[in-house]
This record gives sequence, C-alpha cells and structure tokens, in this order.
Amino acid sequence: MTELVARQPVPRPGALLRLSRASVGAVVLGLVAVGLVNALDTTSLPLALALAGGLALTGFLLLAVRHYDTAIAIALLLMGVVRFEPAPPDIAFAVIMCVAAVTGRFRLGRVPVLLRWMVAVLLVVNLASMIDVVSVSVALRFLFITVYLAVFALWLTAFVNSSSRARLVVVTWLVIAVASAVLASLALHVPIPGRQFINGSADNGERASGLFKDPNVFGPFLIPIALILLEQHIAPKAPRLLRLRAASIWLCLLALTLGVLFSYSRAAWADFVIALVVMLTASSMRRAGARRALRALTALLLVGGLTVVILSASGSIHFLEERAHLQSYDTQRFAAQTYGWNLGWTHPVGVGPGQFLHYSHIASHSTFVRVFAEQGFLGLLLWVALLVATLVLALRNVVLGRDTHGIGSAALLGAWCGLIFNSTVVDTLHWRHLWVVAALIWAGAARRAPQRSEGVWVALGLARPNGGRSRHPFGARTIVQPRAPTARTR
Repeated sequence: MTELVARQPVPRPGALLRLSRASVGAVVLGLVAVGLVNALDTTSLPLALALAGGLALTGFLLLAVRHYDTAIAIALLLMGVVRFEPAPPDIAFAVIMCVAAVTGRFRLGRVPVLLRWMVAVLLVVNLASMIDVVSVSVALRFLFITVYLAVFALWLTAFVNSSSRARLVVVTWLVIAVASAVLASLALHVPIPGRQFINGSADNGERASGLFKDPNVFGPFLIPIALILLEQHIAPKAPRLLRLRAASIWLCLLALTLGVLFSYSRAAWADFVIALVVMLTASSMRRAGARRALRALTALLLVGGLTVVILSASGSIHFLEERAHLQSYDTQRFAAQTYGWNLGWTHPVGVGPGQFLHYSHIASHSTFVRVFAEQGFLGLLLWVALLVATLVLALRNVVLGRDTHGIGSAALLGAWCGLIFNSTVVDTLHWRHLWVVAALIWAGAARRAPQRSEGVWVALGLARPNGGRSRHPFGARTIVQPRAPTARTR
C-alpha cells in the first residue's frame, strides 16, 4: 500500500499554475458572458448583425492571444466610442483581461496594497447594496460595468510598466482625442457627410459630443491627454513619448481646446481651468520650472486668442455666453441632489446599483450623491477614500519627481483634480478616462522610490517595500560558502 501511494504522480508546480490560470480565466469568461447577456438582454439585434458581432469578437480574441499589444491599441482607440453601455471598448478590454488572466499577464502585485483593498471592499459594498433593488436587471447591468471598470483600472496599472507601453497609451489616446475633437467641431459648423451621426441627438446636435452619448463626458475626455501633451512639451528632462514638432503640438492643443469649448459643458470648462492651473503650478515648483511654465502660459494665451477668433468666425459667441449662465434645469439638478442625500440617509446600505433613477426622474448629477444614495454611507466613505488616496499618490509622484514611465506626474495631478471637481457636478463613476487617469497615477506610484523617502508610504500600504526590491535591509542575501581548507589553514 505504501508503495502504491509513493508511485502516485505528483503534479508539477508549472502544471498547477497553468491549471489555476485556466480556472481563473474560465471564471472570468463566465462572468463576462453573463454580464454581456444581461446587458444585451433588452437590445433587439438582427441575426446577421449578431453573427457579425460574434465573428468579430472571436477574431479579436484570437488577436489578443497572438498579438497582445496590438489588441490593446485597438481597444484604447475604441475609448472614443461610448454611445451605449457596455461600450465597444468595454467588450474589447473584457476579452483582453480574460486573456491576461489565463496567460499570467494580470499581475496585481504591481498595484499598491491599500488600493487593491479599497477597490475590493468598494465592490463588496456594491454587491451588498443589491438587497433592496427595485429592478434586478438594471442593478446587475450597472454592477457589471462598475466591476469591469474597477478591474480594468487594476489591470491597466499592472500593464503600464515600461515607456513603450506608456507610449502606446498616450499615442492612441492622442489620436482618437484629436480626431474626435476635429470631427465634432467640423460637424457643428461645416456640412460634412454624417454630421448628424457624429454629434448625435444630444441637445439637438448643437453641442460637440463626438461618438460619446453625452457632451458632458466628451469634453473631459479630451482634457487629460491635452495636459500630458503640454507637459511633454514644457518638461525638457522628461522622457519623450511623443516625437512631435512644436507646431504639431500646438495644433493638437488647439484642436483639443476647441473640442472642450464646443462641448458647451460648464463642468468641462471648469475642469480644464482647474487642471491647467494645478499642472502649471506643480511644474513651476521644479528647477527652472517657473520659466517654462511662463512660456507655456504665454503659448496657451495665444491658443486662447486663436480660439476666440474661431468662435467669433463661427458665430458661436452668443451660444457660448448663453451656456455660461445658469440654465433653467439647474434648479431641478439641485433638487435631485437634495433628494439623493435624503435617500441615502433613509437607506443605510443604499438603494442598490443603478437604482437612483427609479426613485428620481432626474439624474443625480453628482458621483458623491449617487454613491451615497445607492451604496449608503460606507460606499460614500470608500469612494472618497479612493479619490483621496489617489490624490495623495499623485502629489507624492510630483514631490518625488517621478513620472509614469514618461507620462508627466504634474499633468496627471492636474487631470485628477479636475476630475474630482467634475465628480461633484456630474456622475463620473462610469467614465472610462477617470479610471485610466487613476491607473496611470497608481502605475507611477508603483515605480521605485528613493529609499529615504518611502518609509511612511510603505506603512500606509501605498508603496511596496524598498520600491519593489528585496526586503532585506542591505539588499539580497548572499550566502557565503565555506572555503576548502588550504595548506596554510590546516
């Protein structure tokens, strides 16, 4: 009997690892399938379109397996197409993350421990809030998108671990942002083919929205990449992710600025101003930074002058002035926010994901109000903690002079401050670019820090010990083997 037991084959560690990856991948694929079925349950698609979508999804899966980075580039380009949920980039990134889980490319160890726990507990609170939902299908759909975006941020943090991958994110974002801004601006004022489709039906197509459903989302989507582009130009010591001439950079900035302005979103305008002020202030505090920030400010004033000329030539000044004032529906927005606060106090665990509109006929227009109403006080506390922790990490990156593999820390700090402001007046929980900016800040924080400055951050769980190096205080242990005795030592 002992011999029989001894002869049993012992699984190799590699086989166990492959089996665990396959199991995780199968679970993730199952969850994605359930989420997609639930999300598309209310959508009626022709059979031919459904078959074409299935073939495209299968082809994309094969592409992600064979050419991982190419599939990611396509998914990043699709971030400019968000007319419905789940949006095309959601489906693409869901497939990519499944492939990453199966092939061992999803490395959560690169994400700061505290942030991992915050995201995990926030998702558990979202799940617990479903005990009092009115519509289970809406709750499952909303929860699926929230879980996907949180996991997506963790995956992107682990993915951006080199300058080549940071360049992939920046280049694709710049391409789709500039293209969307140019097309949306032209569609407002020039009778180009497909102009009604480009800007959609929001506000009768009078506001630039690109291929987004809401102009209030389109404008802020353009801001982070504009800041990254600007810091690449004014920070000479930063790694060059973009090899563009000065004229090309300013033309891109002009296009992005016009896109933000023509979105006619007051929140986007305030977001842009706050982000620019924070970024230029942070940049001016560096060595010789004041001179560079002044040059950038002068150039931005020139861009602003050109923008005013274009607005005047297109006859948009009057509409711009009208949008800058209080609107008739602002009173309804404030009433909805007041109702949301009351709803949160009367439901300790919240009314459930995506349920706010079942209690109010007007959206909350505030992420804080929505989270409080739908996940209760604990959900709001965790959301605020996640925003503040990310803000602290962004400040830390600026103080330490640490970029995210070439993506400037001052630009990310400015973008995050602008997004926090936006969250007070718009529901940003499902904004893809909010989670992308958070992931880029987290990826920067995961880089090595000077050992003398990182003790408090390690204690808070916001950095890995020794910047991810060996835990031994003097580096890796070296085992010294005893020498063989020689004639002199005998």
